[in-house]
Amino acid sequence: MSESHRVVLITGCSTGIGHVAALTFLKDGWTVIATARRIETLDDLATAGCHVFALDVTEEHSMIETLDEVRVQFGSVDVLINNAGFATYGPVEQLESAIIMRQFETNVFGLLRLCQLVLPMMRQEQFGRIINVSSIAGRLSLPLGGAYHASKHAVEAFSEALRYEVGPFGIGVSLVEPGPVKTPWGVTAASSIVTELSPADDPYHEMKFQMLSYLMNMTKGSVGRFSSSPQSIARVLLRAASARHPRSRYRVGLIAKVLLSLRWILPDRLFDLVVARSLVGR
Repeated sequence: MSESHRVVLITGCSTGIGHVAALTFLKDGWTVIATARRIETLDDLATAGCHVFALDVTEEHSMIETLDEVRVQFGSVDVLINNAGFATYGPVEQLESAIIMRQFETNVFGLLRLCQLVLPMMRQEQFGRIINVSSIAGRLSLPLGGAYHASKHAVEAFSEALRYEVGPFGIGVSLVEPGPVKTPWGVTAASSIVTELSPADDPYHEMKFQMLSYLMNMTKGSVGRFSSSPQSIARVLLRAASARHPRSRYRVGLIAKVLLSLRWILPDRLFDLVVARSLVGR
């Protein structure tokens, strides 16, 4: 990949990590293809110099049309950053099948299909980088996050297999695993938790309230103090994209490193106790 031809395609650029990453790559001299479901959310990125496209990772025709246009304009994609995603929270017992499917369509199936569409270009160039924005949620599970965590576990599994498969073609695959990040993500995730029911009507009421409080406080208080900034995540993405030999995983943030270390070291029963006292209030 020459300095004059560095093309990165980033999904989910309307807000948060994707938005900041687009500006970070642009500042570093990359040709940035910034995408989101609604192109009007990318106006400031277009003004800054990014090439913006409407891309819905849950729609096959949207992905194909965008990649066809990218191929015409830029020849190929050097780096794909799969950042688009969202979180649905709720007890496994109460999750509707349609909600679980929507979670996987965005976080897993869309990501996988986009990889499939860019790989022929990368193989032809004998070079490429695929960076999948996962989470510590892909390495451990917390209460009420069953659907979201399962989707991130799936991303980790696909990425592992893909790394082995495309390595011989000069293509690297990396996972970026942040802990809590100071973006609107927590508030959006919290909005999926229904807390209006009384304890008598909903056996999970207290647990929902505790998780709601945790998600709403991801950017402030004791959690927010150790949460990562989107800028720090963007810098890691840039490092992974630019590295000659990118790592398979990049853990980002103190909370991510501590939690994953505890999950590895502690027996299940003791780790469950830590989670219960921290998040469930038991």
